Amino acid sequence: MQACAACAVSLYQEEKYQPLTADRKARQAGDALTVLIYENASATSSANTSAARDAGVQARLELGHDSGMSAGTRGGIKFNNQLDGRGRTQREGRVLGTITVRVVSVLDNGDLAIAGEQVLDVNNERQQIRIEGKVRPQDVSDGNTVQSTRVAEARISYVGDGDIAERQRSAWWQRMLTWFGM
Repeated sequence: MQACAACAVSLYQEEKYQPLTADRKARQAGDALTVLIYENASATSSANTSAARDAGVQARLELGHDSGMSAGTRGGIKFNNQLDGRGRTQREGRVLGTITVRVVSVLDNGDLAIAGEQVLDVNNERQQIRIEGKVRPQDVSDGNTVQSTRVAEARISYVGDGDIAERQRSAWWQRMLTWFGM
């Protein structure tokens, strides 16, 4: 390789160029993006089961005598089996929040892979929100925000740890009794 007396290097980098009139939207790895989390989920499930089985055998034997009196012998067996089961499950969940995440990478199709977490400590209670997923660039608003309902393959976790969360957990002996079906 030769040393050149005057080498020119362009200050213009095409992959990072953004005109002054362009929106300030996340578009490359390392850019920040605000996710507006509005998740509301509910599910209800119920089941009813009913089954019955009945079987019977009956026999009757009568013996007659000359005196007009009859002696009878009776016998019978009866079987009965019934099952009646009912179940109901109902669950609701709601998460509202705002979290700013980073673009981890730009996928081959132009979508943005995002990930981020937020940790908040208040009165010995730690709240952690974590989100990962994929966002289409056209879903990012002019304010550089996207709704969580527009995040594909979203994995959102909201976990609390501290005094309140500890009080809501059942004691070890209660969990053991539940495990044994008591």
